[in-house]
Amino acid sequence: MRILHTSDWHLGRSFHRVSMLDAQAAFLDHLVTTARDRDVDAVVVAGDVYDRAVPPLSAVELFDRALHRLADAGVPTVMISGNHDSARRLGVLAGLVERAGIHLRTDPAGCATPVLLKDAHGEVAFYGLPYLEPALVRGEFKVSKAGHETVLGAAMERVRADLAERGAGTRSVVLAHAFVAGGAPSDSERDITVGGVAAVPTGIFDGVDYVALGHLHGAQTLTERVRYAGSPLAYSFSETTHRKTMWLVELGPEGEIEAERIDCPVPRALARIRGTLDELLDDPGLARHEESWVEATLTDPVRPAEPMARLAERFPYTLSLVFDPERGDDDPLSSYAQRLAGRTDQQIAEDFVAHVRGGSGPDEPERGVLRTAFEDVRVDATVREVTP
Repeated sequence: MRILHTSDWHLGRSFHRVSMLDAQAAFLDHLVTTARDRDVDAVVVAGDVYDRAVPPLSAVELFDRALHRLADAGVPTVMISGNHDSARRLGVLAGLVERAGIHLRTDPAGCATPVLLKDAHGEVAFYGLPYLEPALVRGEFKVSKAGHETVLGAAMERVRADLAERGAGTRSVVLAHAFVAGGAPSDSERDITVGGVAAVPTGIFDGVDYVALGHLHGAQTLTERVRYAGSPLAYSFSETTHRKTMWLVELGPEGEIEAERIDCPVPRALARIRGTLDELLDDPGLARHEESWVEATLTDPVRPAEPMARLAERFPYTLSLVFDPERGDDDPLSSYAQRLAGRTDQQIAEDFVAHVRGGSGPDEPERGVLRTAFEDVRVDATVREVTP
């Protein structure tokens, strides 16, 4: 069976205030064309179809057209909701569109009810595990601890139990939206950390033939059978070095895996450039970036006059301007930035407690209070976003 694995479309998202709607439409054209030209048996979309719970009408129309074209092409499509989607909104017409071969899996309670597709070698069971917010689904999975590994592990136990009751030759594909250990994040993914722990081990998916992951925006191979498709478009300058692709996966009669990366259309190259304003304007080596979307980091010790306007004369697609003056190691602003770099909200809060106490940091019960407070804020924001 030939499977086209994609994820993280984020329809409706912009890039530094530049609309990406045309680029997203071009990607969906490319997806449908690839599905037809490469005789794809199934398209799988591993979450974050939309960029937010209530997407703009233009994004909904784009999604609607894509589904109609896939249905018209006779290509079965399986998709799950991600942490950016409203699962209830995305799944509202699931029963109806299933008749057209579009299978939406947005309800955690249905994670062990597969979509069954056939090829010349028998059935393939596609299990859709929508994004599982631990605090919201712990009751469904009857787990005592609300953590990503716990709820995802419980969901996979249901999947394996269902698979065990099927014929010995049944092959299996799992769609999941999660942060799996070994994956490299970028700046454009929303944090899903719970209690300081976001990543789950790859072993949690043992027992299935292929795992189509979504959430991280870089295409990645964690194991032969566990892969991220990544986002089809770049949504932050941290993705400057990404090669945006889809996975074309060949699932053999015995569950063998062969995978090929299919490049996605690039609306415009990204570039990160750094130096003083005069250096950036004069360096002939930067000519290749003059038509790119640019993030410029200025290192001038004093902020120059009208830097954006002057940069735009050479780099008309400059979208982001960062000031990072070169400072000595004894500069208090430099040392403060170094202390904050790479630290979590929890760690910064603990440092603050230590600071106001004259060096005495929080004890374990106090750390627990801080963890609970951060988690309550995050879950509350999630609930407000996904509740109609």
